[in-house]
Amino acid sequence: MRPKQWTKNIFVFVPLVFDSKLLQPAPLLNTLAGFVVLCLLSSAVYVLNDCVDAPADRLHPTKRLRPIAAGEVPIALAVGWAAGLVVLTLAGAVAINPAFAAIALGYFAVTTAYTLKLKQVVVLDVIVLSAGFVLRVAAGVPLVEAERFSPWLYTCAWLLALLIGFGKRRAELVQMGGLAHTRVTLAEYTQPFLDQVIAVVTSALLVSYTFYTFSAPQLPENHLMMLTVPFVAYALFRYLYLVNVRGEGAAPDELALKDRPMQLAFVLWGALAIVVLYLL
Repeated sequence: MRPKQWTKNIFVFVPLVFDSKLLQPAPLLNTLAGFVVLCLLSSAVYVLNDCVDAPADRLHPTKRLRPIAAGEVPIALAVGWAAGLVVLTLAGAVAINPAFAAIALGYFAVTTAYTLKLKQVVVLDVIVLSAGFVLRVAAGVPLVEAERFSPWLYTCAWLLALLIGFGKRRAELVQMGGLAHTRVTLAEYTQPFLDQVIAVVTSALLVSYTFYTFSAPQLPENHLMMLTVPFVAYALFRYLYLVNVRGEGAAPDELALKDRPMQLAFVLWGALAIVVLYLL
C-alpha cells in the first residue's frame, strides 16, 4: 500500500491553506477526511500497479523486494484487497461531498489508465502521472468550498508534478545504467533529454509561482507574498545543483527528504506564506 507515498496527498490541503481557511474547523475536518480517502484510494492503485508490474519489478535491484514481486502476497489476494479499498473509499467520498467523490473517481480512472497502458507511452506517461497531482488539488476545492482559489496554483501543482515525474525517470535511468528492463519508456529516454526537460519545467515553475504571488485574487494587496519567491527559487536551484554538480541520482522528492538546506527552504517558505496569508 506504500504508506510512505501518502505524503503526495498533501496536495489536497492546498485549497484549504491558500483559500485562507486553515483555521476554520469545518473545512479543516473535511480536508482531513478527504486526505484519508485519497490515501486509501491511491493505495488501491499502488496495489494494482504492483500486480501489473510484478514481472518487471523482479528485475529491479530494489523493487524486486516488494511483497507481490517477491511472491509474499498472492496476486488474487492483492486484487481483491484493492477492489475492497476502492469500494470503501468511494463510498466514503460520497458521504463527505459528492463533488469531491466525482473528482476522486476521476483520479482513480486516470491513475488506473496510467497503470494499465499509458505509462508505456513516452512523455505522456509523466504528463498523465502529473495530472493525478492536479486532481488532488482540485479535490480539495469542494471540501472547503473555495471562493477565490487561484488557477495559478493548478499550474504550479502540475509543473511541480512534472518535475518530480521527470526527475524520477532520470534517477531510475541513472540507477539502471541506461538499461530499460524495469520500465518500458526508459528505452526512449536519455539523460541529456531529461536534463533539458527538467530545466524547462523548473523555469516554468518558478515563473508561474512568481505570477501567482502578485496576481492571485485572495492574496493581500500589499504583494508581500512575493517575499516567498526566493525560497522557492533556492529549493529548485538546489535540486539542480545536487543533480548536475554533486551527481546525486535521486528523484526530487527523495532528495528533499534528506537534504537539509532544501528542507530549511521549504520550512521558511511555508512559515512565511502562513504569516502573509493569515497575519498580514
